[in-house]
Amino acid sequence: MIVWWGALLIAIACAVAGGIIGFVITRKVIQKQLRENPPINENQIRAMYRSMGRKPTETDIKKTMNAVKRGK
Repeated sequence: MIVWWGALLIAIACAVAGGIIGFVITRKVIQKQLRENPPINENQIRAMYRSMGRKPTETDIKKTMNAVKRGK
């Protein structure tokens, strides 16, 4: 029969190992998603303005980039 502190140590060790494994897996998945779907950049914003029939100015692009960064 396992004493209660032995079971507690095993539970804590399993929780720590699960946390580490979960962190590593989550990190790899997020890195893969960022590689496949990079965040928006200035060229994409220019294309968006052109598709709306507007000629983008640098001020418009900077405002939109700042709005996107604040929204994250």
